Amino acid sequence: MTTRRITLTARRVALSAWDAATLLPRGAAALTAAAAGRGGSARSLLRAGAGPGTPRPGAVRAAGHAVATVLLGALSLVLTGVLLMAMARGLFYGFVDQGPYDHSWGGPSKAGAWLAHFAVAVPCAVAAVAALCGVARLQKRLTAPLRGERRPGWVLPAVLVCSAAGALFVVAFLRQLP
Repeated sequence: MTTRRITLTARRVALSAWDAATLLPRGAAALTAAAAGRGGSARSLLRAGAGPGTPRPGAVRAAGHAVATVLLGALSLVLTGVLLMAMARGLFYGFVDQGPYDHSWGGPSKAGAWLAHFAVAVPCAVAAVAALCGVARLQKRLTAPLRGERRPGWVLPAVLVCSAAGALFVVAFLRQLP
């Protein structure tokens, strides 16, 4: 029974991370649909389907939510990049870096360097997946008004702060490159 629960939890986490990783193209498509006056299509792309009897939001309101989703999508793109880099530099370190390993973490042997990079990459990958799941939940709360639900007051400031933090991370990352 616990194996089934773990499998369901892993599937839910993977779907939530995938949902976050696809926010940028879905937000851009929703913004395009809203600009064309198709608020229902935009709401569908934002996965904010409402039940029967819920008033349909206008295209302007859907466009506003699409813009915020694009911001979250840019953040999730950064997190997806961190996840991919952790996988490439951790799991596949021996294939990515051909050596010499004299000054690598865990060096001078290839096995030691691989193990050290793997030990650092696993927590980074877990943190990136957890952050992607958090972004997906934040986007779901952001689009609550499109479903006819009440949005908590902290959601919009959290979206802006998280997006700014992602932009600062990208700037810091680019400045450290040679």
